[in-house]
Amino acid sequence: MSAKNPYKKGGMFEGASFLLFEKAKHLRNKMTGPEEVLWMHLRKGIDGYKFRRQYPLGPYIADFFCHKAKLIIEIDGSIHNNDDTRNNDITRQNDLEKMGYTVIRFSNVQVYKQIDVVLNKISEIVNNIIKTKAPLSGV
Repeated sequence: MSAKNPYKKGGMFEGASFLLFEKAKHLRNKMTGPEEVLWMHLRKGIDGYKFRRQYPLGPYIADFFCHKAKLIIEIDGSIHNNDDTRNNDITRQNDLEKMGYTVIRFSNVQVYKQIDVVLNKISEIVNNIIKTKAPLSGV
């Protein structure tokens, strides 16, 4: 086990309760149609990077998460056009970005009608994140 406890301050599960893990489990069993479509592709990984679904991060649950890239993928249905939901999304995204994560969003329609574009964008972002994290060699 790593020296840093993920449940303590600064850990990726900081603020996550037992109930949040139970809710994540429930969400994994009741995925939406677009989440199932994307998961069919992400479960195999993209460019060798592993993804998890309905993953607790602090007080939130990410639809999809790549630990290596610290990338969160959110799939937004029409409810996200509601002003209150949109404001909550902004707050949530800001909180997650302050925790060091990158958040990208796709609509249900994009997943259903443009899955190749969505997958290419995810691949591009994951590789850009990993590339910028890689230590410089020969310096």
